[in-house]
Amino acid sequence: MQYKTLGNTGLFVSELCLGTMTFGGQGVWANMGNVQLDDAQALISRALDHGINFIDTADIYSAGASEEIVGQALRNLGVRREDVVIATKVCGPMGTGPNDAGNSRGHILDSVKASLKRLQVDHIDLYQLHNIDTVTPIEESLAALDILVRQGLVRYVGVSNWSAWQIARALGHSERLNLAKIATTQSYYTLAGRDLERELVPLIKAEKLGLLVWSPLAGGLLSGKYGRDKPGEDGSRRTTFDFPPVPMDHAYAVIDVMEGIAAHRGVSVARIALAWLLHQPHVTSVIVGAKHIAQLDDNVGATEVVLTAADIAELQAASALAPEYPAWMQRTRTVSSKPPLNAASAAD
Repeated sequence: MQYKTLGNTGLFVSELCLGTMTFGGQGVWANMGNVQLDDAQALISRALDHGINFIDTADIYSAGASEEIVGQALRNLGVRREDVVIATKVCGPMGTGPNDAGNSRGHILDSVKASLKRLQVDHIDLYQLHNIDTVTPIEESLAALDILVRQGLVRYVGVSNWSAWQIARALGHSERLNLAKIATTQSYYTLAGRDLERELVPLIKAEKLGLLVWSPLAGGLLSGKYGRDKPGEDGSRRTTFDFPPVPMDHAYAVIDVMEGIAAHRGVSVARIALAWLLHQPHVTSVIVGAKHIAQLDDNVGATEVVLTAADIAELQAASALAPEYPAWMQRTRTVSSKPPLNAASAAD
């Protein structure tokens, strides 16, 4: 297991992060999994044994049950608080009232207290705005997060599912107002959906943000269970909850290549999907969710897969994004070197 700094900070996190969206099994989240405390505790224990020190959850996952399970499992296992990096999120509805959702100061300050109680900890390592709030001024949200950092309730702050321009705007406000700076973005990224490479990846590189990848197997589509002639088993994730959206013809073309590389190496298709992400220098940590130990073990095996330059080139070609304006125009006209000397300068 390799460790990377969480964006432009001094905090080290494992290259794989244990996602807990499968914990709790309440409401719509039952489509992701129904892992209860005993099994969740076994998964967390195995993840720690593998060297994973990073756990990601959210208050909205199973209406808080995921956070409760994580907190109780860590307590039962006797895990030192210093040995685990806990990330959670705020924004989604946690009640029926008009102020029970969003990124307002009130909702953020109320929600962090509830998350701390459910997690049974005195601080959260990474607190993330789970989505954009089109009503609350971004300065208000950033100021609320800054309060939590100054109070020591939160160590670092991040966002999830934000556009590049929204993150850039937030970074500008935080610098202008001397507020805690966004350290990470948690975003969807897979071989079947490389959209964030258009705008987000350039921003991530320029601002030294940490990139945490959610749904790296595209909702199970890249797990090896699906393909042109494999619709998936009845009751499997994609047959009950078709998310995230993926252009299937494109995905099947990618899966064809992945299956060939996986067969040649004698590993699962899922490991190839995860290994490709781990080979991307702009990726900080890949969030893997699991329902059972064998699934987790196989995912962790991706850390041992070393793709060759030929493998990566083949995967890149199969999954390439279609050209999009203005990127294709900029590639033909971008000035990347000093202008040539004119005749008079040359004569001098």
